[in-house]
Amino acid sequence: MTELLAVITITIFAVISPGPDFAMVTRNSLLLSRRAGVLTAIGIAFGVWVHVAYTLLGVGLLIRQSLLLFTVLKLVGAAYLIWLGISMLRAKPAKAAASTERVALSGLAALRMGFLTNALNPKTTIFVVSLFMQVVQPTTALSVQMAYGAFISAAHLIWFAIVALFFSSPTVRLRLLTFRHWIDRAFGALLVGFGALLAAASVTR
Repeated sequence: MTELLAVITITIFAVISPGPDFAMVTRNSLLLSRRAGVLTAIGIAFGVWVHVAYTLLGVGLLIRQSLLLFTVLKLVGAAYLIWLGISMLRAKPAKAAASTERVALSGLAALRMGFLTNALNPKTTIFVVSLFMQVVQPTTALSVQMAYGAFISAAHLIWFAIVALFFSSPTVRLRLLTFRHWIDRAFGALLVGFGALLAAASVTR
């Protein structure tokens, strides 16, 4: 019971803490559509299973022990965030982009964006690996560990679906879409900042 409560508590705090996932869902929900935001949230939930899978297979221990491997993973994740951020910083003004951006981000693209943002997110890597290595006991049945993974994925889905529903609500969008171009640039700068911090931390270690 203690293990279960620890998994639930740590997961909730980790999920709601701001990061690239939050920035991406908020941006897609606010500037694109509710559907894009929810699909991004679903993609994030799928991305969580990447971290759970390699942790259960024992690769998580290798990542934790190998500084080089973990650094490479962090740099790949940082490069993806910086690439996304630069794409947003180069966004066209609202009137020019309004008719093209919705078409450009299909349902599959929104899923893929959410999936890659989480799967390449070192924050989630550290969270999942640390949780399973330090909180979950080695004697815990595999089925129970998979249930923990399902809970972590579901927690991401529920939280970011709520975020998507909030930021895609007509009232919020009506008030903020006037500044659409600058909001896109602000989220772009935020993702570039996340990526730069990750890259700097990786290089200085």
